[in-house]
Amino acid sequence: QLQLVESGGGLVQPGGSLRLSCTGSGVLLDRHVVGWFRQAPGKEREAVSCLGTSGGRTNFADSVKGRFTLSRDNAKNTVYLQMDMLKPDDPAVYYCARGSTFCDASVPIRQIQYDHWGQGTQVTVSS
Repeated sequence: QLQLVESGGGLVQPGGSLRLSCTGSGVLLDRHVVGWFRQAPGKEREAVSCLGTSGGRTNFADSVKGRFTLSRDNAKNTVYLQMDMLKPDDPAVYYCARGSTFCDASVPIRQIQYDHWGQGTQVTVSS
């Protein structure tokens, strides 16, 4: 059964860092685009970033560019979202999902093109 599991969320002070993990089971993540999304209370879910397959193309929302990065560990079947310089605007439940599309900085990330979502991990930024 295909499943994605996020982990790594928590409480961090403004300016701090967290690394979120998205681990796959029943699926080899290095063969798929993996997207990250977030949903804050009272807001719609929004795209954060995506990581392509071979070549590792990425795309980031303007709100996180320069602060968030992506990487893979194929041996662990895991994609990481490194979040640095966290801001008060960043708190949300963060989700990863498998994409049935490609990832490129010139192409908007569309949630409808992603399936098999994880359960989410909470990120809180507070002093």
